[in-house]
Amino acid sequence: MRLDRSWIELNIPHHGRMCLLDEVIAWDAGHICCRSSTHRWPDHPLRSQNRLGIACGIEYAAQSMAVHGALTGGALSRGAPTPGAPTPAAPRAAPPRPAAPEIGFLAGLRDVRLHVARLDDLEAELIADAELIAGDHGSALYEFVLTSASRRLMSGRATVVFDASRRFNI
Repeated sequence: MRLDRSWIELNIPHHGRMCLLDEVIAWDAGHICCRSSTHRWPDHPLRSQNRLGIACGIEYAAQSMAVHGALTGGALSRGAPTPGAPTPAAPRAAPPRPAAPEIGFLAGLRDVRLHVARLDDLEAELIADAELIAGDHGSALYEFVLTSASRRLMSGRATVVFDASRRFNI
């Protein structure tokens, strides 16, 4: 099963133009690597004043973390492939959408380093890498790096909290 944009949209809360990832390149229990070319869209949903600033790269990293959560947090029982590089064969039919996917919220960022000013002027594809540092059923800590043509664009750490309304009685 190929983990392309269609699969990603079925397994994370971001849909349509807000789904920024094109495909999962590789993943395992502690890491995910995703590819995207959406930063070149002239009508990108995060563009402001006709530009896509580097801080928008956080959303690319966050979506890769969401995909990783879908793959490691129950999606295996919904027909996702075993850990490793996705197979090139496309499925005959899309996997069913989970009835109630667990939603994670980006709760904090640390040590964010921005190495360029914007994303929309980059020709090469974006690669979003995220490594799970620690986590449980309530939260996860990831280190992330966004690159393009082997050039580091941004990096940092992100804390994701799952179902905050249940955890904090919101």
